[in-house]
Amino acid sequence: QVQLVESGGGLVQPGGSLRLSCAASGSGFTSYTLGWYRQPPGKQREMVAIISVRGNTNTADSVKGRFTISRDNAKNTFYLQMSSLKPEDTAVYYCNAGAIIRGNYVDAWGQGTLVTVSS
Repeated sequence: QVQLVESGGGLVQPGGSLRLSCAASGSGFTSYTLGWYRQPPGKQREMVAIISVRGNTNTADSVKGRFTISRDNAKNTFYLQMSSLKPEDTAVYYCNAGAIIRGNYVDAWGQGTLVTVSS
């Protein structure tokens, strides 16, 4: 299984950009579907973007065209590039890795990183 450590959150002005990173340790990284989720203040956690083992991506409508998920299997790391940020993107962002291993679904979560979009 993998363990995940996030980095890259912070304060950014509206219209700005930020890149989140999620580094995985452990084995089998290439077997995992990877995703970014976020939880805005007072709201439920929601999916932001997912990337499959083959590199296919799925992005929430609210961030489509502004956020891009990518993975670097050589570095056991995946990313969320965020641009044209809006105040409503303010949230704690979590990375996730999930896979079916020996018939069981296993997943791991990062610790969360706060992104604040404000002037």
